[in-house]
Amino acid sequence: MKEILNRLFERKTFNSEEAKGILKNITKGKYTQSQMAAFMTAYCMRSITLEELEGFRDAMLELCLDPGLEQYSLIDLCGTGGDGKDTFNISTLASFVVAGAGYLVAKHGNYGVSSGCGSSNVMEHLGYQFTNDPGLLQKSVEQAGICFLHAPLFHSAMKNVAPVRKELGVKTFFNMLGPMVNPAKPKYQVVGVFSLELARLYGYLYQKTDKNYTIVHALDGYDEISLTGSFKTYSNYGEKLYTLDQLGFEKVNPQEITGGSTVEQSANIFKDVLQGNATTAQNNVVLTNAALAIKTIHPDKSFSDCFYEAEESLLSKKALKSFSNLLAVK
Repeated sequence: MKEILNRLFERKTFNSEEAKGILKNITKGKYTQSQMAAFMTAYCMRSITLEELEGFRDAMLELCLDPGLEQYSLIDLCGTGGDGKDTFNISTLASFVVAGAGYLVAKHGNYGVSSGCGSSNVMEHLGYQFTNDPGLLQKSVEQAGICFLHAPLFHSAMKNVAPVRKELGVKTFFNMLGPMVNPAKPKYQVVGVFSLELARLYGYLYQKTDKNYTIVHALDGYDEISLTGSFKTYSNYGEKLYTLDQLGFEKVNPQEITGGSTVEQSANIFKDVLQGNATTAQNNVVLTNAALAIKTIHPDKSFSDCFYEAEESLLSKKALKSFSNLLAVK
């Protein structure tokens, strides 16, 4: 680790194989917690390279536990986090809306590190029991249209660094990896990222895969569609800028979509959205993110049609039924 840290301090980079080796050693528990903390802190002080990100991703996917879901055509909606905005759990709610609309979802999630409440925090609070049992996960997809993959149960590297990440309390390169290492290896993916630089890196990496993908970044810093301003997407069909006027939405005040600072607050908003008691702003940010996911599956559909499809899922309580069915799987 001393040699690795010296290279980081000297602003030197690693090739993909070297990065892959480092991540594998983290997984094997080869480094102490203080060494891992130093490593992650040093990484926070410079931009990650394409080769490093690729190497870390490949190691995680190579070593992850297989959830046994390869027979399904799945989509994941997952953000990097680390945008510092403390929004409520928009992508998780959008996942249930997408499942309620009849698509199959493999939601990859974890506890919040740089935010107060990650998707795993709210799911656990609402009564979901994490599992990596392939039988239960398949049952979830069949009965609820969605399964939830709690990252530490599938990635020993994430489990090993979890205490360090929690103590550091800031975004690290593990935030950048999260969306790319869904163990179900979904065919479709919507990925929210916290910076344009990372969006471009993701774009290069996803171009080399066979996935149908949409990478989204709100120009005012959100790792999802926030409706607080314009947002950019990078997909199989190129780069696109969406404005609120173009989509026909009023600008949302950032305060209207906060709610991620405590688990209880996030869980209450979560229930309000699914039960039809949320504000228009809360509903619209969930629905636009769900619409983007549907459009990723059906690129030929207009954004408006995808939005109406998502809206029908939410208003008819199909999204709520999907959530209830998931909790009922035993």
